Parts: sequence; C-alpha cells; structure tokens
Amino acid sequence: MEFGGDVRDVKAWTMVANECGYDHALLYDHVVGADETIHQDWWGAYNVRTPFHEPMVLFGYLAALTGMEMLAGIIVLPQRQTALVAKQAAEVDMLTGGKFRLGVAIGWNPVEYQALGKDFSNRGQRIEEQVAILRQLWSERSVTFQGRFEEMPGVGLAPRPVQRPIPIWFGGQSPIAYRRAGRLGDGWIPEVYLGPELTEAQSIVNQAASEAGRDPETIGMQGRVRWGTGGVSQIVDDIGRWGEVGATHVAINTMMAPSGEWRQDAQTGLASVQEHVDVLHACADALKLTPRR
Repeated sequence: MEFGGDVRDVKAWTMVANECGYDHALLYDHVVGADETIHQDWWGAYNVRTPFHEPMVLFGYLAALTGMEMLAGIIVLPQRQTALVAKQAAEVDMLTGGKFRLGVAIGWNPVEYQALGKDFSNRGQRIEEQVAILRQLWSERSVTFQGRFEEMPGVGLAPRPVQRPIPIWFGGQSPIAYRRAGRLGDGWIPEVYLGPELTEAQSIVNQAASEAGRDPETIGMQGRVRWGTGGVSQIVDDIGRWGEVGATHVAINTMMAPSGEWRQDAQTGLASVQEHVDVLHACADALKLTPRR
C-alpha cells in the first residue's frame, strides 16, 4: 500500500523478500476507495487516495520474480463474481506452481459493494455458497450447481489449478466469521493480535471445527506481527509467541510503521521502499532465514 504505483519499488521489495528467504507474501484487497467529499459520514481506514494494487494481477507479476508462496489476505469474495475469482485464483496457482492460498472474507465497505454492483446485505450468506462453488470449479472438469444465489450450468475451468482445490483461508473479526472459519476453512487469518481477543477467537474456531466433525489441529492459522519501536527483538519475540499459540504461518507487517530511524514519535509509515527493505533484511538476519540464490 505504501509503495504507491511505482513498479520499481514493488519489484525491489519482492526481490529482497525472496532473496532473504521469506516463505510467503501477503497482499490486501480493496478495489475502490470512497471519496470523503461525497460520503461525508465516511469512517473507514482508507479512502479514494489510498493506493491498493489489484492482488490477482500483482500475484501474476510476482510469480515471475519469486519462488515465494502467495496469500490473498483477504479477497472480499461476495463483492466479486465467483467464477471469475475461481479463474483468477487458478491462474495464480498455476503460475506459482501450486504456492497459493486464497484468503476470503465478507468485507465491511458498502460503498465498494455498490460500486461493484453487489448486494451488501446478504454477503455473509453468499460467501458460503461461493466457497462451495470455488472448490468444485477447481476440482471438477464440469460443474453444474444450483444454489440460492448462484447457478453454474455445466461449466468448467481450463486449465485447472495445481492444487485441487486451492486452500481457502477465512478472515473476519466476529464470532460468526470465526465459526465460519472453523466449519469451512483450510485456515484462518485472525484480525486480532496476541492476547485475550485471540484466545477467545481461537476457541470459537476450534469449537466450530469440532462441531462440524473436523480436527481443529488441521486448520492453519496466519499470524501477523507489526514492525514498530520494539525493533527486531520485538519481532522475534512476537513470532515466537504466535508459534506458541499454534500459528502455522506468520507475516511481518511494515505498513504504518515508524519512519526514519524508527523513532518512537514518528507518525507516518516508513519513508521509502529502502526502509521497508532494511526492515526485511534486519528481521531475516535475526530469524536466521536461509537466503535464496
């Protein structure tokens, strides 16, 4: 998000992350932002000026630069066409050699739903039907599906992905979202950090999995740590704590991190791609990652 539209910065960050030995890259999804001069009651964390790259397109570009796994964390699935997401995800999975996880959630932004011509009010119901369709399209040559919201009249993808089906990981920050992840997800992406909220969320996910006849231990968990004033030592400590609570993956988030010499009083994000790269190098060294050549 902080790199803007300069492809050189995106490429530089990706190449360094790959060379340092990081396992995966996590990208966020927003298609449009709201103009606050028109939506005067706007309260969201981003707006019409906030840059977001389109994840599926960018994944295709990154696949040519890196051997890392890609994670969409998350695609707002109900505001997108199901068959098109299936096609895009299959292509990313093929281009990455089967190193792709599709993170999905229902989102929170009615303005974005309106711009994409989708119903905001029933998004929670629709996502479950969408997930069932995605898995069928990735796994079966021909799919006929008649649901409450979607109809597939004998259609199929070609080529199909390497992973059949592609792993689906659920985001979200509510008891309903946690139960959905436990019932349906190959993994889940907590929107909360280490502490009591995570403990409560994890218990809901695990209970829902058990009630659905699933083993909670088979459901992956994507942790995230923030770069901040605690520096490398805090990153290492927080990653260790995520491991202790059962995270199978952990991402390092440098967005909105203190800039310059990572001063405690800094109010903006890291000032340049070079500062993001410096953080990647510092954390990789501390974590003793194996560099790629």
